[in-house]
Amino acid sequence: MLLGVNEDFTVISLSGGVPKQENKIKSLCLFLGPDFTTDVVIVETADHARLSLQLSYNWHFDVESLPQEQKGKIFNVPDFIGDACKAIASRVRGAVAGVSFDSFHKNSAEIIKSAVFGVQDGKSRERLVFNANNLVITNIDIQSVEPVDQRTKDSLQKSVQLAIEITTKSQEASAKRDAERAEQEAKGKLERQKLEDECKAEGSKKKLLELQAQSAIVEASGQAKAEAKARSDAALIEAQADVKQSELKAESTKISGDAELEQVKLLQDQEREHLAALNELEIKRAKDLAVIEATKFKQIIDAIGADTIADIAQAGPQLQAKLLESLGLKSFLITDGNSPINLFNTASGLIGAQGGQ
Repeated sequence: MLLGVNEDFTVISLSGGVPKQENKIKSLCLFLGPDFTTDVVIVETADHARLSLQLSYNWHFDVESLPQEQKGKIFNVPDFIGDACKAIASRVRGAVAGVSFDSFHKNSAEIIKSAVFGVQDGKSRERLVFNANNLVITNIDIQSVEPVDQRTKDSLQKSVQLAIEITTKSQEASAKRDAERAEQEAKGKLERQKLEDECKAEGSKKKLLELQAQSAIVEASGQAKAEAKARSDAALIEAQADVKQSELKAESTKISGDAELEQVKLLQDQEREHLAALNELEIKRAKDLAVIEATKFKQIIDAIGADTIADIAQAGPQLQAKLLESLGLKSFLITDGNSPINLFNTASGLIGAQGGQ
């Protein structure tokens, strides 16, 4: 970019260091990010425990969502780092002041994120936007939480040691209870296994007695049962043989009928094919005779000639006219006697014709 006549660089003075101090950074350009900044915030819980929190913020300028004429909005806040750290620190102090040290120690991350980003539908939002310059805070990392007062540190250390001892004793008691429970379960399983084995032994004895009784019954009724079974098997085999024979007869009849039907069908197909072949031969013969007659007639006509045919056609009428002239007849009527003739009308016609002449 080339500066104009009345233009000059604007030096940006930003807060820097940890904790943040004003006018620590001088710069001629404004970086849009994404970047991060670290700050130390001193907070006090509801039970007056003062803590030093080291927090790291991820930020960037949301320039893409601004219209072209509003993109210079990002320069509205000269020290955007200091203002953002102050605003976030104020929110964190307000949130921590309402909870006890023990509650903050257990839920520090959720408390700080809810305080900075706000809560929507029971969940923390994902980002914080400063509308003045469109600066967006996207994440907060809690790097360390340390008590400021030495007595608080000592109390916290004692609390941690006590919690470790309690946890250790609890684990020892839990392990002891687990061992006792495992031992009791093993004893119970052993007793149950003994009872199950005794039940199985009694069941085996009962089964043995049942088998012995069945064997005695079989020995007593074996012959009669064998004979009855033999007769039953013989009757069954005979019935099955009759059924099989009937099935074979039915199958034989069906095969014979199918063969006769197939033979009749083949015979009819052959007769139909024979008649079709004869008809085709007759049609071909008639066509050939017609072609021969037509060819013969054409050859005869071509041999006689058109003039000769015309002379033959005119020879009959001319000969008749000459015969009538030699007999002196003006007109005559020839009939075979089978067709009736109206003589009155015929005579009238002849007389009219003579009168006309």
